[in-house]
Amino acid sequence: MPQNKTTEQKKPFVLITGASGGIGQALVEVFTQANYRVIAIDINKAPNNLQCHYFIQADLQRIAKDDLYAQQILSKITAYLGDKGLKGLINNAAIQILGEFDTLSRKNWYETLETNLLAPVFLTQALLKHLEIAQGCVLNISSIHANLTKPHFTAYATSKAALSGLTRAMAVELGNKIRINALEPAAIDTPMLRAGFEHNTEGFEQLKHFHPSKSIGTPKELGKLARLIIEYESLFLNGAIIPFDGGIGTCLYDPN
Repeated sequence: MPQNKTTEQKKPFVLITGASGGIGQALVEVFTQANYRVIAIDINKAPNNLQCHYFIQADLQRIAKDDLYAQQILSKITAYLGDKGLKGLINNAAIQILGEFDTLSRKNWYETLETNLLAPVFLTQALLKHLEIAQGCVLNISSIHANLTKPHFTAYATSKAALSGLTRAMAVELGNKIRINALEPAAIDTPMLRAGFEHNTEGFEQLKHFHPSKSIGTPKELGKLARLIIEYESLFLNGAIIPFDGGIGTCLYDPN
C-alpha cells in the first residue's frame, strides 16, 4: 500500500555520494529499505534499478573547485531537504588513479584530492546546519590504504589518509554539534574488484585467504554497518575510524 504524504515526510534524509558504484548502490538500497529518504549523487547517470528517492548527477571534483557549480548542486540538495534535517551524509565517492610515483601528473593529484578529500570538506560545510537540525552524522568512507598500502597507490592512499585525518580533526573542531566518523574497508566484492581479477580466479581466492576472516567483504555488509553508525544515538561515537577489513589490518606477513 502506498504511504501517505505525512508518513513520507517523517522519513529522515540521508545523502550518499558515489551512488552508482558497487558500494554506493548497496548503501542506497540499505537506507531506502530502512525507510530513509535517500538523496543520491553520482557523476554517472543513475542505474535503472537504483532505489533512491532523489538523484542528482553531479561532478564532485567541480563541487570542490567551482563555487558557482557547487551552489547549483547544493541548491538542488537543499530544495529536497527544505527545512528538514539531514540525518546522514555519507561521503562515499572516490576515484583511484594508479601509477608509479614519478609518473603521476599534477592533474592526477588534483583530481584525486579534489574528489576524495575536498568534496567531503565542502559538502559537510555547506550542509552543516541541516546536519545539526537532525543531530546527524557524517560518515566518510576511507580505506585500508589510509594506513597500509602498496606500490602505485600513492595518490589514492594519500587522499584516504587525509580523509581519515580530516574525520578526527572535524570531530574535535565541531564538538557536539554533529558526529563525524569514518570506515576504512579493505577488499570489498564490487564489480571493480572483480574486474581486476578477471583472468586470475586463483588470485581472487588467494585474496580471500590473506584475510584472517578467509573472506572478502560485501557491499551490503558495509551498508549495514554504515546504517548502524548513522543511527547510533550516543554522541560518544565521534571521531572514530572503524576498520572493516576481515582482520587483515592486524596481520604481519614475513618470510617465515
